[in-house]
Amino acid sequence: MTVRKRPVRSGYDPRIGPVLGLDRPPESEIGPGERLALNGMGSFDWNLDRGTLELDAAGLKVFDLRPEEFDSRPESLVLRVSPEEGVRLDYALRAAIQAGHRSYGGYFRITRRDGAKQWTHTQGTILRDQRGNPYRIVGIVRDATDELTQAPEVQPAPPAEERQSLAPIVRLTTEALSRAVTVEDITAVLTGAGGMERFGADGLALALIEGGKLRYIGVSGVAAPLGGLPPTRFDGTLPLGEAVMTQQPKFVHSLTELAEQYPACVAFVTGLTGLGLEAAAFLPLVAQGRSIGGFSLFYRSGDVFTHDHRELCAALAAIVAQSLQRAMLFDREREFATGLQSAMLPRDIPRVEGAGVAVRYHAASSGREVGGDWYDVVALPQNRVGLVVGDVQGHDTHAAAVMGQLRIALRAYAAEGHPPSTVLARASRFLAELDTERFATCAYAEVDLAGGSVRAARAGHLGPLVRHTDGRTGWPNVRGGLPLGLATAVDLHEFPETRLDLVPGETLVFCTDGLVEERGLDITVGMEALAEAVRDGPEHHEDLADHLADNLWERWGSQDDVALLILRRDPDPGTSGAPRMHSYVHQADPEGLADARLALRQTLEAWELPELADDVEVAAGELLVNVLLHTEGGAVLTLEVLPEPVRRVRLTVQDRSSVWPRRRSPGEAATSGRGLLMIDALATHWGVEPRGDGKAVWCEFGPETQRSLLG
Repeated sequence: MTVRKRPVRSGYDPRIGPVLGLDRPPESEIGPGERLALNGMGSFDWNLDRGTLELDAAGLKVFDLRPEEFDSRPESLVLRVSPEEGVRLDYALRAAIQAGHRSYGGYFRITRRDGAKQWTHTQGTILRDQRGNPYRIVGIVRDATDELTQAPEVQPAPPAEERQSLAPIVRLTTEALSRAVTVEDITAVLTGAGGMERFGADGLALALIEGGKLRYIGVSGVAAPLGGLPPTRFDGTLPLGEAVMTQQPKFVHSLTELAEQYPACVAFVTGLTGLGLEAAAFLPLVAQGRSIGGFSLFYRSGDVFTHDHRELCAALAAIVAQSLQRAMLFDREREFATGLQSAMLPRDIPRVEGAGVAVRYHAASSGREVGGDWYDVVALPQNRVGLVVGDVQGHDTHAAAVMGQLRIALRAYAAEGHPPSTVLARASRFLAELDTERFATCAYAEVDLAGGSVRAARAGHLGPLVRHTDGRTGWPNVRGGLPLGLATAVDLHEFPETRLDLVPGETLVFCTDGLVEERGLDITVGMEALAEAVRDGPEHHEDLADHLADNLWERWGSQDDVALLILRRDPDPGTSGAPRMHSYVHQADPEGLADARLALRQTLEAWELPELADDVEVAAGELLVNVLLHTEGGAVLTLEVLPEPVRRVRLTVQDRSSVWPRRRSPGEAATSGRGLLMIDALATHWGVEPRGDGKAVWCEFGPETQRSLLG
């Protein structure tokens, strides 16, 4: 008996491909996309105008991407395509476009999800408009691993001894340029240590197109003389200009032949050959189809131009061009941002009688956004001046616009004569009424330059730093309220004032937090650094501002905008025959009393009156203790020599209390009340007189002064 075998029927499952034992589907059920997928091939549609890249399902599979991982942007392929491979593909595409080819193709490697390396092939058709400009590329991508593994001869390589390792050099250059932000940074990378070595060159020159001419911005090695050349036109009379104009690299094996072809560069070529150089490469810097500059490399041997070395030069030139384009855009945007910020700040600082004022503004070195930091100086009647520093939340043009409006409003409120507490309260309401959700911090102080009194208030901002006449620095405890805008939102418009005294020769320093704050560190670290820099800095206000800029901006203010305002009250040393010293003792400064007594003794010794030091020091201690214990503020201490035939010194202690001292007769067991008795015994004369909203107690000492309470 003959057994007939049942025929095995083949079939197709669109999910897993051909299978056995299934019915064969009709031909109409296998579409074009499925035919490509059967061969591991996907398609793409790249719209150059919109910058979008569409991949079909099979194309995503080739790149081992899930649909949610790809957002139709070419940059998103960085998940699978390394920067080095991307540069090679970009170079191949650019070369095809420049040559007018209808298509382009190339092999590259991707890294799959599991870390495996996969050879991939792409082939695309370049669609052009009527002017010949490319606007769309439609093509395919496929897994070419088996093809290249089984047929390595597809891409024969030069002998190993003639090859340069492309990937490491490109990677190192890409890493170095990725940290470069400005054109100056990129120039430093190329002309600095290791710049020429990446190309194996003996000389390097970088030029950019500016106003229709090539201007050399960076040179190194034997190309140094190019740095002194004026901008030149790229009209084909010079090899670099021709490379830039045609967007085609030019490799020259003999500089002698170069001089014959380009007579305009005979003198320079003669100098190069005298140094033993024989060859040169002139590379265009092209970004998005537009020439932005050129790159010249000089070598001692023309044998260096192997296939791999040409590929290396082209790849690095493409990387440099992309980095320069990014940096040029950054520089333009930053110039616009800093210009806008400067336009929002006051153009001129008014001159004030009795004090020197210095202001500085420093834009953040990282980031291109404009900030909301500002300063202002408002001239007020009766020899008073208003000092303002502030910072609007955010770093964008909206913050700058809000800052400009708020600065003008606050200036108007100050000019109307309102006290600091009212100025800040009105400014807070003004900011809350603007169509913005931003808030602002601010510090405002009104300084009476005639008497030295200071009324200060804060709105979530740092108070002023004070440098005293003896060099000591301190942060007075200036009370404050909530930031402007936020205070109105929660209906807390209280901005309490703090009264200070600024004696002749003392300095107020206001700044925004960018000068004292750094990420990861407590703000007190920066405040201590600022206090130290002010203490060690020069006395003149302009010199001090420069000192702080040179020593602190690179350390603390590089990541944020900084506004700095300094006011120094003119010193009052008297004359050579009648010298004078001033000092302020703050109520919250526990060491102020001891420092003041020491300063008095040192001053009297400098005036050659050391015999009066004991009496003056004791009297000053009694008067200062009385102020610090029985008033709510500090004391201004003045010591001066009276210009009379008999030299005497006068000690004056001024405070803000209207209560005059009374002489009392304390009992034997009393622990207080003897201060004026001691003053009366030590001084030749003493008295009390009104000063502004307070009083001043003075006493005089001379040769006839009683030397001791027991004398």
